This record gives sequence, C-alpha cells and structure tokens, in this order.
Amino acid sequence: MKKISKYLMMAGISVSVFMQSAFAAKESTSGVCELIDKLSPVIKTLRTLAFVGAAFVLMDWAWGFIKDGAVKKDDLKDKGIAMLVGFFLLFGVGVVLSLIASTGGQEYLGCVKKAFEVK
Repeated sequence: MKKISKYLMMAGISVSVFMQSAFAAKESTSGVCELIDKLSPVIKTLRTLAFVGAAFVLMDWAWGFIKDGAVKKDDLKDKGIAMLVGFFLLFGVGVVLSLIASTGGQEYLGCVKKAFEVK
C-alpha cells in the first residue's frame, strides 16, 4: 500500500507542476482547439474504453466474491483496495476525457464554439 501511495503522490506532484505550463498560454489556444477537434474520435473512443474498463474491473471484483460464496476480510484487504483504485483511476480518466470533449471543457480551454453562425 505504501508503494501505491508513493506512486499516486508522485503522479499528483508531476501533474500539479506541469499543468501550469499546459494552461499558461490560454490566450493563444487555437492549436489546442484544432488538436481537440482532430482527435475527437480518438478521445471519444478512449472515453468509452475507460468507462467500459471501469465496469469490467468492478464486474471482475464482484464475480470473484459471487463465485467463492463468501467474503473474507483478507480478500477485501488484498483484492478490494487495488480494484477500487483501478476503478476510480479508469473512471477519472473517462470523466476528464468527457470534460475535454464537451463544449464546457473546450470553452474553458478558450475554444469558442458558435451554435448558430450565418455565413
């Protein structure tokens, strides 16, 4: 458990350090907008796979307990924590990708979307 917490701490620190440089040039985000537009099929596919992966993690966990017929405290300690962490990581990736692909997320990044534009 200590090893996992060290990995999560290092991931959190690196995200907090490098996230500022990613959003530093918020005024000129046309490159980010074009990248999101071009990668939207990939983002949608990865989002779907992340949510399906999270569902399979929980399904595997539940099926293991159903198949055995009994839930022991040691099983919850050994298997349960890792499965829940995996579920929340996959679910979190799905939520972040949903946010990036949504109109609100793109507006936060500086991409202005016009619904009714007359040309």
